[in-house]
Amino acid sequence: MGIDYSQLRDPNAEYTMRDLSAETMGVTRERGQGRDVEITDIQTTMVDGNFPWTLVRIYTDAGIVGTGEAYWGAGAPELIERMKPFLRGENPLDIDRLTEHLFQKMSGEGSVGGVTVTAIAGVEVALHDLAGKILETPAYQLMGGKYRDEVRVYCDCHTEEEADPIACAEEAERVVEELGYDALKFDLDVPSGHEKDRANRHLREPEIAHKVSIVEAVTEAVGHRADVAFDCHWTFSGGSAKRLASALEPYDVWWLEDPVPPENHDVQREITQSTTTPIAAGENVYRKHGQRRLIEEQAVDIIAPDMPKVGGMRETAKIADKADMYYMPVAMHNVSSPVATMASAHVGAAISNSLAVEYHSYELGWWEDLVEEDVIEDGYIQIPEQPGLGLTLDMDAVAEHMVDGEELFDEA
Repeated sequence: MGIDYSQLRDPNAEYTMRDLSAETMGVTRERGQGRDVEITDIQTTMVDGNFPWTLVRIYTDAGIVGTGEAYWGAGAPELIERMKPFLRGENPLDIDRLTEHLFQKMSGEGSVGGVTVTAIAGVEVALHDLAGKILETPAYQLMGGKYRDEVRVYCDCHTEEEADPIACAEEAERVVEELGYDALKFDLDVPSGHEKDRANRHLREPEIAHKVSIVEAVTEAVGHRADVAFDCHWTFSGGSAKRLASALEPYDVWWLEDPVPPENHDVQREITQSTTTPIAAGENVYRKHGQRRLIEEQAVDIIAPDMPKVGGMRETAKIADKADMYYMPVAMHNVSSPVATMASAHVGAAISNSLAVEYHSYELGWWEDLVEEDVIEDGYIQIPEQPGLGLTLDMDAVAEHMVDGEELFDEA
């Protein structure tokens, strides 16, 4: 028998933490102009894409529904179920207060980092879509307006022969010429055939030479038609990362991403400051507090938060604002469905220092079928002027691609 989470919220209970619910904050007075709306339910379903995407829907007594997405992975639906008692009856227009309310109420589940943060982020994205629909304004407008009408997309590229420099170069050429992207990313944490012991994170010179050959082949293939970044997925030791970054200095590398594990910011800083190769990191660090040292100590050249992972749209904008104080651009990591991808694009439109948003599903033929609207065109996302995120879930497509055992959302 499951836990009845509705019993966990007692309006008369005394909490040791700040309680930011409406009944203790005096924010339940009538607002008028159609803004007196209450949350009635939150539902999730998981879609089996190239990652198991967690879609979130927030329902209201006005019949208006907001759609969001949490970062993929196990546990988010259960945590969002846990949050329902803290959201029912609240006004969804209070996005900042409700998000902070969830971070405080979920502190026991670990809202400093990890899946609890990503679950809250999924709710926060849905709140932006919902608030935009209630106020009849695009989500970017809720964040202060826009700097740009379209957001650049960089395409994460793969081949069956991912360690073959020629195959990578040919795929880069195809993605630029046939798919229309002018920004790409390839993996460098691929087998070279020269490894002795990958567990120790050390790169031997033949391994570095192999990675240089991939970078050389890809950058020469596309020339100035596209910018190309290269991802290391936290694979190498500090010394090896320095040697690799140094070896790549002669090439036109947009950035070298996550060369070392994410826990030790001191090592990350040393690598960044040792080379002229631009270094990016940030997708595995949570909330603005986790990104603070990367920015303040200039431990990266480019900050790369993942919006539905780091804490949501407003959290990402706060990180971008901090980065802007150090004249640092933001390249949002993104492995999401069209929902969080579009939400990231709204953030990218609303911040001054947006560089690009990642697209990780170009090999998945039905990715865009999940929504009724076009999302990416010629390597860019045009920012919708429709209310909220400007997307409509195609429920038939969602049903077709749901993870086994999941249930489809209720109708509004």
